[in-house]
Amino acid sequence: MIVKMKFLSITGPKSDIDRVVSDYLSRYEIHLENALSELQTVRNLRSFIEINPYKEWLTKLDGFIQILNLQDAKAPKGSISLEKALDTVKALDAKVNDYTTKKLHYQDEKTKKEASLKKLEPFREFPYDLERVMDFQFIKYRFGRISKLYLNKLQSYVNEEIDTVFYRCHEDDQYIWGIYFVPNSEVRRVDAVYSSLHFERFFLPNEYAGVPNDVYEEMKKEITAIDEKIADCDRKIQQALENSSQELLLAKKKIASLSTNFDVRKLAACTAGDDKDPVYYILCGWMSESDADAFMKEIKDDKNLLCMVEDSNNQVLHQPPTKLKNPKVVKPFEMFVRMYGLPAYNEFDPTIFVALTYAFIFGAMFGDVGQGLCLAIGGALLYHFKKVELAGCLASAGIFSTIFGFLYGSFFGFEDVLPALWLKPKEAMATLPFVGTLNTVFVVAIAFGMFLILLTMIFHIINGLKAKDVEGTVFDTNGIAGLIFYGAVVAVIFLYMTGHALPATGVLVVMFVVPLLAIFFKEPLSKLVQRRADAMPEEKGMFLLTSFFELFEVILSYFSNTLSFVRIGAFAVSHAAMMEVVLMLAGYEGGGLASTNWIVVVLGNLFVCGMEGLIVGIQVLRLEYYEMFSRFYKGSGRPFIPFIKKAGEK
Repeated sequence: MIVKMKFLSITGPKSDIDRVVSDYLSRYEIHLENALSELQTVRNLRSFIEINPYKEWLTKLDGFIQILNLQDAKAPKGSISLEKALDTVKALDAKVNDYTTKKLHYQDEKTKKEASLKKLEPFREFPYDLERVMDFQFIKYRFGRISKLYLNKLQSYVNEEIDTVFYRCHEDDQYIWGIYFVPNSEVRRVDAVYSSLHFERFFLPNEYAGVPNDVYEEMKKEITAIDEKIADCDRKIQQALENSSQELLLAKKKIASLSTNFDVRKLAACTAGDDKDPVYYILCGWMSESDADAFMKEIKDDKNLLCMVEDSNNQVLHQPPTKLKNPKVVKPFEMFVRMYGLPAYNEFDPTIFVALTYAFIFGAMFGDVGQGLCLAIGGALLYHFKKVELAGCLASAGIFSTIFGFLYGSFFGFEDVLPALWLKPKEAMATLPFVGTLNTVFVVAIAFGMFLILLTMIFHIINGLKAKDVEGTVFDTNGIAGLIFYGAVVAVIFLYMTGHALPATGVLVVMFVVPLLAIFFKEPLSKLVQRRADAMPEEKGMFLLTSFFELFEVILSYFSNTLSFVRIGAFAVSHAAMMEVVLMLAGYEGGGLASTNWIVVVLGNLFVCGMEGLIVGIQVLRLEYYEMFSRFYKGSGRPFIPFIKKAGEK
């Protein structure tokens, strides 16, 4: 069911908006519209622009709560004042900032030491004191690396032509790290030689004292000590926040509420006031009829608040949002409706129809007492504790599976445990005139499909009447013309199959030909009803050709859509056949219960429940969307989104 809505225009002094939002609107669900968009014809309106003062505090609180991993935690009962909430945030922010500053200092120190460590690492094999090396007066040193490709050239130069010593340190697949020494008098010439061999210099800071490996290990210890200091800062931040976790959640609840209330301004409009005339705000939005009535009663004595209610939707620019309200039993099936699209405000809510047809068809395709009970109990428990909507749908489908299990006489695949109250899907046959012998389940499935198609046509007509759509109501393939034609086809088939006399030829002509002609000429006929001058198209030949093929497609679609419901019977038979295979593999058919492998029976039932249950669920949803929804349902509505939830809601 779609909840009836009323459009409210709320106005009052600009300075009073926070009181109105806090005292009134926070206790009702209201879907706010942009007031400037709704009141386009009203002059001298402007946006209500103010900076939200709570955003900064809310951002800090979100950061604290994220550190504690309490994003999904419920706020404790009770409330605190804004002053206390802000004091809590300020005190914690000061502590956290203090520890964060220290942490950043330690992290900066760590980064520097890691950079020095990285520079020193390739030269760990050098066995001499770096401080003494760097104090040489007559000998220069160069740290760096050289490609292995140039190693042989380097060795020939060193041994024969130049005065230098190259000390090799670390090496990998491509490079050799090392240090070369050269007298002061030969520096320029030797540097040129090494440069020609693509020697890459590394500049080590003059801060190392001792053998490189000892310095390296000492620096690693220093970095470890810094890591401990950083971790200590994190622990102190965590501890400070944990000690005030309840106050944090209460502060978040308070400030988030105030921030949301303040954000109402984004959708408000203001009048252009001056020194003489005060500035007024204007809020526009939708409330349910019951909430609107209660709201109007509550504010009737408030002199600073004026509210106008529009009972006619024709005066409103936007289409009312859709809010669904259905019984708890069928509420999970709203999920399927939302997947297709919410109904428009003036459209038929198909939730109850979907709940009944989905569960019924699922049960007919998956009829088994034992498996149905498992689905019903499992789905009900999962829906109760986890609130999974699909589980709620599964529970309802499981109930109908159980009912059809009794009708089919099937219990966990065993066909001889329970007597069939109706028929055995694999065995029951029916003899029909002209057609011959068919499985009874197939015949019933097609008959049921015809009934559903006729019913969805009636829904289409109701929606057309609500929308005042003449063409859709009368001349559409799913309108009155289509209903008469398809109903006549169903009636003739039923009379012929049951051996009754058919109506007179004149009646058949009226029942078949007239509706088809109405569908054929639906566009010009609808224009004639609307008294439009352009009733007949200019290109009559193209119109006739197009309409002919469209009519042919319509007739073909009636036939194909009807046959689609054969899958109900097909899956009922296939379910029985699959369970027969399971029992055969378990050895039941050969030796009875005594020789039955119960492990195979259990595993087989689990497999059939999982695999076939999934396939059947998808096939039923296909029937809902393609064979039924496509005839009467558009799903063009927009959801009702309350800007402010009722007090007490999470």
